Amino acid sequence: MAEIKKIGFIGTGIMGAAMVEHFLDANFQVSVYNRTKSKAEKLIERGAIWCETAGLCAKNQDVVMTMVGYPKDVEQIYFADDGILNSASAGTFLVDMTTSSHELAEKIFAAAQEKNLHALDAPVTGGDIGAKNATLTILVGGAEIDFEILKPVFEVVGKKIIYLGAAGAGQKTKACNQIAVAGALAGACEALAYAKIFNLDVEKVFDAISSGAAGSFQMSSVVKKGLDGDFSPGFMLKHLAKDLSIAANSLNQNNENLQILDEILSELKSMENGGHGAEGTQALLKFYHVV
Repeated sequence: MAEIKKIGFIGTGIMGAAMVEHFLDANFQVSVYNRTKSKAEKLIERGAIWCETAGLCAKNQDVVMTMVGYPKDVEQIYFADDGILNSASAGTFLVDMTTSSHELAEKIFAAAQEKNLHALDAPVTGGDIGAKNATLTILVGGAEIDFEILKPVFEVVGKKIIYLGAAGAGQKTKACNQIAVAGALAGACEALAYAKIFNLDVEKVFDAISSGAAGSFQMSSVVKKGLDGDFSPGFMLKHLAKDLSIAANSLNQNNENLQILDEILSELKSMENGGHGAEGTQALLKFYHVV
């Protein structure tokens, strides 16, 4: 296998842009595409090569990475006539880092195999802070031999890189992560809602319970941010709603459901419909009337 030198990166939002910065720092040649070019301007100034389409960004690369918004966006950039699958050269590694569905990851993998391309699903956890600090956890599904080849590339942007199994396994694991995150977040919100209902000092209750067995990252970091009146997004509420919707849909297709997942998803959708989707997930405190 020739040394990996050229990366096409599609999706230069908050997290994608930070990741491209690290690849540039590591002396990769990075080509970029984003639907809104202005979001890539700082990267272009740093030496990234701008491409006018996703397909052009996929041409003549060693690796193509994608981090876009929703599964429909993933499907479009991979399967369009001028998309990634029809533009990448044989032997190219295709890595979707979007939180998407495992069914779509499996579809991309199968289509890639037919064209002698190597597809991996590699969603991440760690949010914007993890992307900025290159400490992301990367959850990888696909062929293990492809994972081993790309592991040094993943290590440029991640601290914990885990191979989970066949195509789709990364996305399934990310769903597990988001379900656990949502449960911890809602549990912390409900605890403080109880405190408020019974006229306790919410801040004192938070101090009393946040460092013991009831503590969690969601309570000590995310919920605390909301209690301090800061609803700026580390991770947007609408994106957690999207992630849980993907998980719920996969369960429904298998005639299964998880009650807590369904309830929290309903709460998040209510908040999104109420205009809070672009706020951080700590805005769920508002659903419980804690703030």
